[in-house]
Amino acid sequence: MPKYRSDLPQLKPGLFISDGGMETTFIFHEGVDLPHFASFLLVDSDEGRARLRAYYERYLAIARRHGRGLILDSPTWRANRDWGAKLGYDTEQLKRINAASIDLLDDLRKAWESEQSPIVVSGVIGPRGDGYVAGRMSAAEAEDYHAPQIAVFAATAADMVAAYTLNDVGEAIGVARAARACAMPCAISFTVETDGKLASGVALREAIERVDGETDAAPAYYMINCAHPTHFEQALAAEEPWMKRLVGVKANASAKSHAELDESETLDSGDPIDLGRRYRKLRETFPGLRILGGCCGTDERHVAAICEACVEVG
Repeated sequence: MPKYRSDLPQLKPGLFISDGGMETTFIFHEGVDLPHFASFLLVDSDEGRARLRAYYERYLAIARRHGRGLILDSPTWRANRDWGAKLGYDTEQLKRINAASIDLLDDLRKAWESEQSPIVVSGVIGPRGDGYVAGRMSAAEAEDYHAPQIAVFAATAADMVAAYTLNDVGEAIGVARAARACAMPCAISFTVETDGKLASGVALREAIERVDGETDAAPAYYMINCAHPTHFEQALAAEEPWMKRLVGVKANASAKSHAELDESETLDSGDPIDLGRRYRKLRETFPGLRILGGCCGTDERHVAAICEACVEVG
């Protein structure tokens, strides 16, 4: 049974953390073959599930040590129809894998949660296409496309769904509407280019305002992921109303552009201490940012550094 679906604790005062770059950790640090960056493949074997548990437990230990809440994001960023087909998974197999992913996280919550460290189970949704290339979906198409995966999460212990690395406003609107139809709280996380705008050229402010306007503010909150803080700092404005809707950041370790990262054969892990300092500055300037984690190139070192850097600012 979901525990927090009707009352998400990360929307209350206090700091929550999440994990780092799951796929880059497995591929570059552990030598795991993940075709198309699909971590959900690990759910289908005993060895893979053990890897996932060990991965999550590193972040669970950080949350416990620092007395922070934790959002457990499922490894299902690629577990949708188009990417599943490329990997040989049909509709029924995808239903099974999405549900099994939440079961794994629910078991971890039961083993690790404490009063000081509430654990939110989140069903992750990824873009239909490439997160680095501007999408072209209408809101209606996106709602129809993402509804099956969200419906599976709605029938599990998932507290919410989170759509990461979206760069298309129409797709974000469709996800938000599909989540609302399933009575699931939803987080929309946009990725931006080095100019702080979506790949389509839409400003972050406009993207958030358009999604809210077209869905009656259906998303529970918004985030930014898969971009370095130097890419989006200039797009934020502390005094503007839309900033109240922006609650979290999962930044890349590297300051390289998406195009540069795509061409790189090695992992740029950046500097965890420097990233922690950048998060501290973000928190001091924008105290509404209370969900902090990492994306590509980050791992438990970065999230631990973020916790340590932000301890005095909430």
